[in-house]
Amino acid sequence: MNPAVIVVIVVTLLAVVLIIVALSMRSRQSEDIEERLGVYAESSSSIIKFSEEFEREERERQKKEKEKEKNILVKAADRAVGDTKWGQGARAQLARADLKLTVGEYFGLHILSVIGMGFLSLFIVFPMQPVPAIIAAAAGFFLPRLYVGIKQTQRLKKFEMQMPDMLGMWVNSLRAGYSVLQSLEAIAREMPEPTSTEIQRVVREVQLGIPLEQALDHMLERVPSAELDLCFTAVNIQREVGGNLAEILEVIGHTIRERIKLFGEIRVLTAQGRITGWLISGLPIFLGIVLFIINPRYMGNLFNNPGCGWPMLAVGAFMIIAGMAAIQRIVSIDI
Repeated sequence: MNPAVIVVIVVTLLAVVLIIVALSMRSRQSEDIEERLGVYAESSSSIIKFSEEFEREERERQKKEKEKEKNILVKAADRAVGDTKWGQGARAQLARADLKLTVGEYFGLHILSVIGMGFLSLFIVFPMQPVPAIIAAAAGFFLPRLYVGIKQTQRLKKFEMQMPDMLGMWVNSLRAGYSVLQSLEAIAREMPEPTSTEIQRVVREVQLGIPLEQALDHMLERVPSAELDLCFTAVNIQREVGGNLAEILEVIGHTIRERIKLFGEIRVLTAQGRITGWLISGLPIFLGIVLFIINPRYMGNLFNNPGCGWPMLAVGAFMIIAGMAAIQRIVSIDI
């Protein structure tokens, strides 16, 4: 074989070997680089995760500190007004309205409402006039009470409308062989709000060791209903002297259905009187606003004359409220 050919073959083989070795070294270096980068990425991601967890813990700590400060103020307000007569009445009103507020928070809402209404009148509605600011602040004291009263009335009305269905389910559960407590548990599972919540509270109190009669009395304090008082009286009598509780509750349920039907008919018959009362009471206020928009200078004499204007407005407001109360008293018929 020609020596030149042998040299070319050897050089070619060496070149191939060198290329393979170079490629393997490069791949190994790239793997090392990727591995090092992966370690760096893992370390950086761990650092990022650590920083995020640290920030989250810091936010939670600050939030807990703020809640702790708030709880300190609320607890101080609870200790100040919780044991008073006003605090006991406020606690009962909040329980009847099913509002998750403490007595201290409710008292704080009164203060904020008074300050807010006073500043709103003093700086925006009636700038730099102390008399309307005092009136607005006095009205702001009653705003939380008005809201709680509305929520309480709505919840009680909704509960009374659900009572026939509740008694029907109670009767069917007793006839199916359930005990009184088991029937209450079934009602708590199946009935909508607010009946389910109130019955569930009764079941929990009994499970905690409170007697059933006392748990029912607690529910009656939260839901002051004459129909509910009649039902619980029947339950207590049956537990003492015996008898068929299902038949008694069925009769009571039929009576309640008839009372609800009669109450609806009375509301239909007195609807004209109630609407008339609202129209007559709101008409002077509406006309006053319209005249103030049309001729502010003419109506401004009432507000700019503290010796005559404000007493006239006070007398007019008192007469409107008295007339509205009288009309509502007339159209309100007890069954």
